[in-house]
Amino acid sequence: MQKQDSKIGHLLKLEGCSILVGLSAGLLDVVFGRGLLYVSEVRASFPYLTIPFLGLVGLIITYGYQRFGGESRKGMGLVFEVGHGQRESIPKRLIPLVIVSTWLTHLFGGSAGREGVAVQLGATLASSLSRFKFLKLYARELLIIGIAAGFGGLFQTPMAATLFAIELLIVGRLSLHLLFPAFTAAYLASSISYFLGLEKFGYLIKSDLPFTITNITKLLLVGVLFALVGKLFALGLGYLKSRLSYIIANPYLKIFLGGILLSVVLLTLDQGRYSGLGTNLIEASFLGREISPYDWLLKLMITIFTIAIGFQGGEVTPLFAIGASFGVVIAPLFGLPVALVAGLGYVAVFAAATNTILGPLMVMGEVFGFANIPYAFVVLVVVSLWQKAPSIYSLQQSDDTMGFS
Repeated sequence: MQKQDSKIGHLLKLEGCSILVGLSAGLLDVVFGRGLLYVSEVRASFPYLTIPFLGLVGLIITYGYQRFGGESRKGMGLVFEVGHGQRESIPKRLIPLVIVSTWLTHLFGGSAGREGVAVQLGATLASSLSRFKFLKLYARELLIIGIAAGFGGLFQTPMAATLFAIELLIVGRLSLHLLFPAFTAAYLASSISYFLGLEKFGYLIKSDLPFTITNITKLLLVGVLFALVGKLFALGLGYLKSRLSYIIANPYLKIFLGGILLSVVLLTLDQGRYSGLGTNLIEASFLGREISPYDWLLKLMITIFTIAIGFQGGEVTPLFAIGASFGVVIAPLFGLPVALVAGLGYVAVFAAATNTILGPLMVMGEVFGFANIPYAFVVLVVVSLWQKAPSIYSLQQSDDTMGFS
């Protein structure tokens, strides 16, 4: 009986924390998300007044982190360090630094995402609770709750956020005992951001593609291509980060020169088409607008370069854009519905680059309609074969008990 009471007490503590974290993360996601939409609109309206100054803004971002950031410079690395028991909490100064630096990155044309910011915000809020003596032993559990809240509040996909959080830290090991508190936090954060009017992307894909042997084979082949694109992104990001740090050790010089080069490339390529989140490519993919055969590749390369030289944000929304636009390109080659393959690319490239499967599977349902989950399942079966390959998260670990390598 005493052991059962202890389990109940454990759950009640985590559930109370999940409510607090969910509400707080939802509010913070709204502030960050609304600000991001505003600066993105300004950049899109005045590309020649913003993008040319990307290099100079890079100096400001680097100075902010060097002068005030301390360990906050590790960004997502801090999340994994807490998750792996290497530290107890994340410095709260990370919150204003990552928000402002991401706003500046997007205002002046950098190609980056936003999920990294949301995850860091939620994780920082949650990990700060471990400073209380009665919660000191729950640092890892609180972190996962915070990841779910941050992701759920920004994307308004609470089920996907829950599953993403419990599978992110260690590939092949699920923290299933945290499903309830993680979902509570994600659902509350999502509800708060929805109530306060934060924009959510959703597109209902209506497909009645029969599950014949031929079509399943096509979906499996499509899955291979999406997995390769996701891994190309992850490997390219890791390689370029390492290589540039070796060639240009000074972070100020690296981001300044890289920012100047990036601004020239962005303005030359259709006045900033590949700047920002990539939502323009996502909308074009599903609304029947023009998608060039090389859109996905240019977005991939420019995003890798943006993050590698030191700009802030994340990678997931650009991965959505890369996957969707690549899906539009390859769908006719396989004789499959364009919207369906774009949706599959949206989730599969994300899955391959992050070494997650369950979260992306639920993204398919919450964003494109739950009737499409069987198609995503087939594609993600293939993606799962690369689960132990490198991901965009360099400190992500693998469960050595998994039966393949």
